[in-house]
Amino acid sequence: MLRTTMQYAIVDSTLQAATQLVSVDLEPWVHDLDPVAIKFWKITIRWYALAYIVGLLAAWKIALRLSKEPKSPFDEDDANDYPTWALVGLMIGARLGYVIFYKPQYYLGHLSEVPAIWQGGMSFHGGLLGIFLAAVIFARKRNIPLGALTDYVVLVAPIGLFLGRIANFVNGELWGRATDHWVGVIFPSAPDLQPRHPSQLYEALLEGLVTFVLLWLLRGRTKHLNHGVLSGAFLAMYGTFRFCIEFVRQPDQHLGFVVGHLSMGQMLCMPMVVAGGIVIWRSMQSQRPVSKTELAANAGEDDAAPGSPDDNPGDTPAG
Repeated sequence: MLRTTMQYAIVDSTLQAATQLVSVDLEPWVHDLDPVAIKFWKITIRWYALAYIVGLLAAWKIALRLSKEPKSPFDEDDANDYPTWALVGLMIGARLGYVIFYKPQYYLGHLSEVPAIWQGGMSFHGGLLGIFLAAVIFARKRNIPLGALTDYVVLVAPIGLFLGRIANFVNGELWGRATDHWVGVIFPSAPDLQPRHPSQLYEALLEGLVTFVLLWLLRGRTKHLNHGVLSGAFLAMYGTFRFCIEFVRQPDQHLGFVVGHLSMGQMLCMPMVVAGGIVIWRSMQSQRPVSKTELAANAGEDDAAPGSPDDNPGDTPAG
């Protein structure tokens, strides 16, 4: 009995010591990162701008590599040209999306501030629509199957998402809800000094890294997928991850919860997931379009094929 009591006492004292150690080592970290990456004379470059630049360059390099594959739906010229289209669509769509989805009443009375992207205010869902519209126009001008182009776009998009969310964390913006867990971070820009979920990092992990890995695994295991399946998978994955993370992300202060306990981000993600499912289903039902390389190869075979009797009357057998 005495031995058992001593064992419990030892265990209890060990747990108390461990608890004290953890409480000391895991105090909430106060965010003190500088949003400015480079400052030289009168030139200031922020981490957020670097995230856009590096993300675009990485996506461009990967697109160039993909364009050299035997069955690529686009060639090297397309891979060089589309990033500019995508960037324009992204900037315009992201800004208009924020204006329409998040502050329509304010901007109706301040129309001159709509183009002022340097004041902040960009919407991912608006940016996604902008990139899609740019893809529609570009695909028609270059005679590329739309689903094939968007499949390649979503393969590289998570890179920008990952870097963008990391930049959000560095900027100390778009923080999460208050928490008493050890992951809590104190953001000075928050209206209080409560530890909050670093929801930017959750989004970087799931919407960026995990989505990137899953899409490339899906492509590698099923290279003969119909065009559009990867696009639908991206919509469904991003929408699901973002919807879940929004439960620990602080809603926009001027909006709060839109319907019940759902934020505007969650309201926009629900149709996104549904659209992803529809795109996958319709893509699986349709016939896979041929690529530019396949079209060129088929044209070469047709040119090399012998002519029919009607085309060569002199070779037509008598009788």
